[in-house]
Amino acid sequence: MTDASQIREHMEVIGADGVHVGTVDHVQGDRIKLTKKDSGAEVEGAQGQHAGHHHYIPLGLVADVEGDQVRLSATAANAVLFEEEEGG
Repeated sequence: MTDASQIREHMEVIGADGVHVGTVDHVQGDRIKLTKKDSGAEVEGAQGQHAGHHHYIPLGLVADVEGDQVRLSATAANAVLFEEEEGG
């Protein structure tokens, strides 16, 4: 696992396939908290149970931190399956 102290606010989180997964809000415990923007909060008319609140990615999915990107070991499509709500 990558050193979590390397992960900073506003870094882009990408899947192993290079596809955008989210943007780091901050690291909270053993998870990366993504910004609400990536959860549909700022999209006009956003609906559904996942819109408008933060999602979390387990740090265990982080493969590498390079430049301003956090690269995951899973593809973007698979990474979203591991997204968690605030309560876990």
